[in-house]
Amino acid sequence: MVNFRKLFNGIYYGTSVLVTGHTGFKGSWLSLWLMLMGAKVIGYSKGIPTEPSHFSLLVRDGYLKDLIDIRGDVRDSKKLEIVFAQYKPEIVFHLAAQPLVGYSYESPLETYETNVIGTLKVLEAARKTNVKAIVNITSDKCYENKEWVWGYREIDSLGGYDPYSSSKACAEILTSSYRNSFFNLNDYKIKHNTLLASCRAGNVIGGGDWAKDRLVPDIMVAASRNEKVKIRRPNSIRPWQHVLEPLSGYLMIGQKLLEGKREFAEAWNFGPSDDSNITVEEVIKNMKNFWNKIDYEVDVSSQKFYESTLLKLDCSKANTKLKWKSVWNSQKTFERTVTWYKSFYENDKILSVADLENYIKDAELKNLEWI
Repeated sequence: MVNFRKLFNGIYYGTSVLVTGHTGFKGSWLSLWLMLMGAKVIGYSKGIPTEPSHFSLLVRDGYLKDLIDIRGDVRDSKKLEIVFAQYKPEIVFHLAAQPLVGYSYESPLETYETNVIGTLKVLEAARKTNVKAIVNITSDKCYENKEWVWGYREIDSLGGYDPYSSSKACAEILTSSYRNSFFNLNDYKIKHNTLLASCRAGNVIGGGDWAKDRLVPDIMVAASRNEKVKIRRPNSIRPWQHVLEPLSGYLMIGQKLLEGKREFAEAWNFGPSDDSNITVEEVIKNMKNFWNKIDYEVDVSSQKFYESTLLKLDCSKANTKLKWKSVWNSQKTFERTVTWYKSFYENDKILSVADLENYIKDAELKNLEWI
């Protein structure tokens, strides 16, 4: 049995944690992990984004029965401030966002309002209630992508070709501004008691993602229907990692901030090792090894919008300063992801807790610090 309460120095046991966007793919996995560690989780989200959804399946199977589930939009200042005042979270993980590149072309105004102004309103609500720690989750797409063969570092230029990517760059600039002005590290414990960090992660995969126009959900849905998935850009290279990898990084940063370690109130990259930077076509071929129903065809006519060909993160800072390391290589990531969907579609059984326990056991074998 895994002792969840001891993880991250036991910091989350009994701690009041607000997760915005808790009904989303990454937010639901984070909420599950926090609940298993004994945190008091308050979820704030405007709705359940897909059907089916990982969040709904976790609720169905009783894993989130003690979670406080609140419906609200991050653009609603009044609702946010009521929630912050009522529940007084000690730490906020801000994940609520309009997360899709394709949709950002269709609704740029909603994308910027949610990802920039929504972030601003979360930071304001946190500032007014003296929250101890804030971890703002943005994206690897916040960087000005120059199609470099080497990874982007936290000090590289921010940018963004499409509305989604540039909105995440704006959210990073906003975070930096608040860290310099309202949450200045020189004034910590003098004029304020809040530490603010931001986290940028690459392509995350894992069981329970059904977002539109994403590779892995498209592959799994097609396989469940005995159909071939159509892929737009077979040679595009992405940093594929299991969703639990960046979450372990977010939780490590949260731990350090709650412990009052101001040197961790910065921007952080969390990405996979170089062996996980592979092409879209290679991803599908690897996944087919774990479920023979998976098949594909290349359809370049289905390209709807600009997508970068190459995007990598340099995680040297997290590896060195935070002592964060990835746990699963690409093959293990593909295996666990495909097995999750196969179990769901063939047996209506989700393997989220089993995946989390296996991930923690493998991290323990590597003697990682957060264990």
